[in-house]
Amino acid sequence: MKRQDFLKGSLILMVSAAAAKLLGAVFRIPLTNMLGGVGMSCFSCAYTIFLPVYSFITAGISSSVAHMTARSRALGLGGDTLRIRRTAIAVFSAAGLLGSVMILLLAVPFSRWSCGSDEAVPAIMMIAPVVLTGCIVSAERGYYEGMSDMYPTAVSQTVEGAVRAAAGLLLCGYTVRHGDELLRCFPQLDDVRPLAAAAGILGVTLGSFGALLFFGALRLFPGCVPENRVTSQMRRRETAAELVRTALPAGIGAVVTNLSAVVDMCTVIMCVRVPEVMPAGVLPEDYPRFVYGSFAGMALTVFNLVPGITNMLGKGILPPVTEAWASGRSEELERRSVQALFTAAAAAVPCAAGLGLLSGQVLAVLFPERAAEAAVCTGALRLLMPGMVFLCLSFPLFSMLQAIGRPADQVRIMLAGTAVKLCGNLALVPHMGAAGAAVSTSVCYAVILVLALHRYCSCTGVRLRTGSFAAVAYSGVLCAGAAYLAMSIAGRCGGGALVQTVSAAAAGGAAYITALSATARRELFPEKNTTGSRRAAC
Repeated sequence: MKRQDFLKGSLILMVSAAAAKLLGAVFRIPLTNMLGGVGMSCFSCAYTIFLPVYSFITAGISSSVAHMTARSRALGLGGDTLRIRRTAIAVFSAAGLLGSVMILLLAVPFSRWSCGSDEAVPAIMMIAPVVLTGCIVSAERGYYEGMSDMYPTAVSQTVEGAVRAAAGLLLCGYTVRHGDELLRCFPQLDDVRPLAAAAGILGVTLGSFGALLFFGALRLFPGCVPENRVTSQMRRRETAAELVRTALPAGIGAVVTNLSAVVDMCTVIMCVRVPEVMPAGVLPEDYPRFVYGSFAGMALTVFNLVPGITNMLGKGILPPVTEAWASGRSEELERRSVQALFTAAAAAVPCAAGLGLLSGQVLAVLFPERAAEAAVCTGALRLLMPGMVFLCLSFPLFSMLQAIGRPADQVRIMLAGTAVKLCGNLALVPHMGAAGAAVSTSVCYAVILVLALHRYCSCTGVRLRTGSFAAVAYSGVLCAGAAYLAMSIAGRCGGGALVQTVSAAAAGGAAYITALSATARRELFPEKNTTGSRRAAC
């Protein structure tokens, strides 16, 4: 089994996450074009009930298993690693089965409460099995991440994304083409879009099964799961108790995180005002769902692309921070912490600058058949960009808090952020529509970042050098300026949305890389640091 250091492991995970996000875009963008705003509301409603349950059960699994595995390895307790893996699969599979059954039982009442009808029931039922398979896959990923081998996680993410995109689009396309025939089998429905949304969701379920089959096939190769002959020092009951104890706060924190989706669904649908002039083809009674489906299916889809990639920094930083904290190497802890946050900022800032400037062009390129939906959320996407940077920086902070034994802090921090999100939506959505939800999202993640950063630094004594982050901000400003000039020149020359986007991305990227290489050479090309033995106390 190969081990990687933080940067190499994080790079492997980020590349795989980028591939998975690309496959996700290949899936979601054509799906949105097929379903439209109303169809995406059924799709989003299924995710709204699925994500809190799924996140509560699975969010803390991989980090908990990785944390315990890395700690056992750092302390020389090699016999505990396999017991941790086997116990995690057994314990969390039972929890996943309960979660799947819960979603099935809540499908009808939740659909009637959220959509006012049974239209979302098929989609909700199709996504229920993912909770069970996701638990097993998360336990397997956590084991390998704790052993500092990121390849299995990377490959499984790519397999899952490929199967999801292929199966989901094929099934959804078939449903749309044969809608009249399928509606005869479902006389309670008079619209094919709920069935098409369910077909797309089925692709998500099949993708999760694909990742599970990958780990099953991985065990056929010798050396992938080595048999450690050292006797385990932990009892199975003790292992199970610690797994649950360390995973539970992360699960609660993830539920709180996904409450923002519930807040958006309820407040946007209930509070948005119907305008006097309606978009073409949208009825007044459908307008609230149209706005919510457009915001959730388009603006938030683009918004989540970059955080989904930088989230891998949290997975990559957890084992080295755990080892540094457990062995009392304070200088190594500070070096790794700064390294993770700088890498997250360096990746997020240029993406936010580019998407903020090119929000209209990006939506036009990605959703060419949905001009009305794009018009609703172009401004919202632009206002989401500050929040994207804050969210990208928060992910590694939460992983580092768990690494030092403070997983419960995430729950309190996320609760504070969700309260800000709810108040912001109630105050802004009636006046600004989807743009109000975007503003409250950015403010929410700003509060979360400040609280998480303060908590981590106070617990560890880590001091962050502001100079490196100022270099990222300065380079981001130059990136935005170069991108704007390139976009303007391309537009004056008659270039369309695609030409403007490509030109701006190339110019902005070149300016950013040049500026960052000149101003943050120390962070980009670090020298080897010696580690101390002083341990900060919390």
